[in-house]
Amino acid sequence: MRALFICKRRPQGRDLLDRPYGRFYHLPVNLAQRGHHVRVLLCSHHNVKPEARSSDGVEWISNDLRTLGPFALLQELEREAKSFKPDWVIACSDAWYGYLAHRLAESTGAQLAVDAYDNYESYMPWNLPLHWGWRRAVGRARLVTAAGPQLAERLQSHRRGGAPVAILPMAADPEFRPLDRDSCRTSLGLDVDATYVGYVGSWSANRGSNMLIDAFRLARKSRPDLQLLLSGKPPRDVLAEEGVMATGYLPDEAMPMLLNSLDLACIVTAETGFGRYSYPAKLCEAMACQVPVLATATAAVNWMLDASEDHLSPVGDAQEFSRRMLKLLDRPVAAYPAAPTWDSIAAEMEALLAAGANP
Repeated sequence: MRALFICKRRPQGRDLLDRPYGRFYHLPVNLAQRGHHVRVLLCSHHNVKPEARSSDGVEWISNDLRTLGPFALLQELEREAKSFKPDWVIACSDAWYGYLAHRLAESTGAQLAVDAYDNYESYMPWNLPLHWGWRRAVGRARLVTAAGPQLAERLQSHRRGGAPVAILPMAADPEFRPLDRDSCRTSLGLDVDATYVGYVGSWSANRGSNMLIDAFRLARKSRPDLQLLLSGKPPRDVLAEEGVMATGYLPDEAMPMLLNSLDLACIVTAETGFGRYSYPAKLCEAMACQVPVLATATAAVNWMLDASEDHLSPVGDAQEFSRRMLKLLDRPVAAYPAAPTWDSIAAEMEALLAAGANP
């Protein structure tokens, strides 16, 4: 099978040529390891030169919108696609790539597959032409995959009787695994004896992050020693809270150590057009590290945690989140559903592509 993926070069801020990450990298690579011919077309808008390299059995070809301009970029993508002669064109990363993959599939005569991990229509909701193009791609695709059942149901509404949307869940990258907590804390310059509640990810009031501060403030009344450890550079008003500290931006290899340093990892989402269909990678990573987790119980997160009451708290309820935070700190629980790996998920994708090519 010849599989042509098309994806943005920096999904979730990670440059795939230099910082391999997530489904955007591991699905193509695992398909290549299974003996398929795989090429990935990457697009960026950072005014960088075109680049091509082969690694991990995959051809990676990057072009830039600002360098080439929109029309030349489209021509280059079509040239690369036609030269590869794909059996499948597979869209990844956001709504733009659904549109582009649809165009490339039509120009090459290949089958179209669309893989979604978020509700892309919650991005730039004002851009209706883009969302119409996305829906058209989802409706025309031979195969559509989603990161969970809530998103699958939403995408199915664009299918108008098309084949059922299949589920290819999120997974942790292989480097996320249990590590010695004290060693991790020492490596990161953290207090070995402290009690750390952690939040790893971007800070966004629209995604419910501020509720965590309210819950932490309440919990600290009972546990004055409690510290909230945040990654990156959260807002100043957040850092001004007593007991809150931030690590700054850490290198990729330090992220498993950060998660393994925590007594409790907090995953916060909200009931929004984005949050209802969000399957957080950070939740997968914390579970892979066997760190106790407390998460807000959107339907998507509830599904990921198999409705485990030990790890879930009502959305937006700081008081209840605080109560359950203290309970988990007193009696840590890190029992989770069996987790898929990118290798097992790629095997599912391989089977779906084979079935779609031979209906």
